[in-house]
Amino acid sequence: MNDDGMDLRARNKQATREAIGRAALRLAIERGPHGLALVRVHDIATAAGVSPRTYNNYFSSREEAICAFQADQSRRAGQALRARPAGEPLDQAVTAAVIELYTDPEPDKAGLRMIMMTPELEGEALKAFSMAEGPLAEAVAARTGTDLARDVYPAVMAAAVTGAVRVAGRHWLEPGNTEPFAAVLRRTLSCVFSAKPPTPSGSSDHVERNSGR
Repeated sequence: MNDDGMDLRARNKQATREAIGRAALRLAIERGPHGLALVRVHDIATAAGVSPRTYNNYFSSREEAICAFQADQSRRAGQALRARPAGEPLDQAVTAAVIELYTDPEPDKAGLRMIMMTPELEGEALKAFSMAEGPLAEAVAARTGTDLARDVYPAVMAAAVTGAVRVAGRHWLEPGNTEPFAAVLRRTLSCVFSAKPPTPSGSSDHVERNSGR
């Protein structure tokens, strides 16, 4: 199979995954938090226009399906940061990348509320947002010239950023909050960047620090 054929297959698989995820979330919202247990695989598959077998090829639980969009979004965090201009300061690059990633499109409040505030979904929601950490840490390491295996900064930064996203989500969902999600997200991310990146691992300062001088 040529590259075009492989790309088409990957796009079709992603489209199917997204259709199942949208159907699962829509049904969960319709049934409400107390009716979540009534959302069955057959119902989700029918709403998505696929067979239950196809559903099972993509997801192992309805919770995973309901949080699929957030998980897929988070997996793109590293790619979003790498796409920023090389000379852009880290705080500006991360902020711009994360805001674009999580606000295009603007989250659906009903869906996000279901995901973040339903006890049965709490663990899967945390897992979905945390999927940004690994790719984001790699991108931070590449941008700062740090060694992901030795320097804790990239991983700590990535964890702090994903934490800021979750805090922004909870704050945005508070009753009466009419701010755009981007404004709330920008504010929570601004709390992350008081720490400065370490000296790149190839510099003399880094060598001296690690040699005990």
